[in-house]
Amino acid sequence: MIGHSNQMDGNTDSRTIADYIYQELHRDIISGVLIPGTKLRMEKFSRLYGVGMSPLREALVRLTGDALVRTEGQRGFWVSPISGDEFEDTVKIRTLVETEAVTRSIRFGDTAWEERVQKARAELTTSMERLIEYNDEVELAAWERADRRFHDALVSACASPWLIRIRQMLHRHSERYQAIVLANHRMDLDTRDEHEAIAEAVLTRKPLRASNLLGDHLQKAAHCVREAMQTREDDADTVSMPRSAKTLNYGF
Repeated sequence: MIGHSNQMDGNTDSRTIADYIYQELHRDIISGVLIPGTKLRMEKFSRLYGVGMSPLREALVRLTGDALVRTEGQRGFWVSPISGDEFEDTVKIRTLVETEAVTRSIRFGDTAWEERVQKARAELTTSMERLIEYNDEVELAAWERADRRFHDALVSACASPWLIRIRQMLHRHSERYQAIVLANHRMDLDTRDEHEAIAEAVLTRKPLRASNLLGDHLQKAAHCVREAMQTREDDADTVSMPRSAKTLNYGF
């Protein structure tokens, strides 16, 4: 999405502009458009995104709070690097947080929560079917959004805004690794069955089973990323060659 040509209206509130550039940069970092280690030069990115220096700096400061951007004193801002250690820590803590949030949602969730889960489940199933049929980037992006909504719905009744906020941040970091290291992939159909099993355990109010299934699901997806990261490191020591498509068990 980088290189936006639309300038923000001169009468637009500075806070609105900062929110806009925050969302744009956030998406471009998560998707891998802005690669890890990229220097975010203020003048350049002010032109690329069509915003002023002040809201751009505000957005970058917010992104440091998300751990997506880092800064070193007065030297500027960089897209945060990725590493195997950080990924392992992200997966471990996300599994702890998300399984706790799901357990709490099963305990506190009402009929409205069940309906949200059912709706997200149906949308995810439809998206999966379209992705299998058409297998293109448009359907992949739609599936990723449906997957995100499904996981959001599962934890939405946990009665803890902080738990939801932390889980969302960890989810985004997981997606970042997924997008960066798994550029070539094909869908693992086991993912559909895993989502169905998780939804069924949640809706029948079986917290232990739901927690175990969700934990296994996240770890299986993480294993695919680990393999891809290792391949990426191996490729860095050799002449760059196209890699064959890898099976991706989505669901991060």
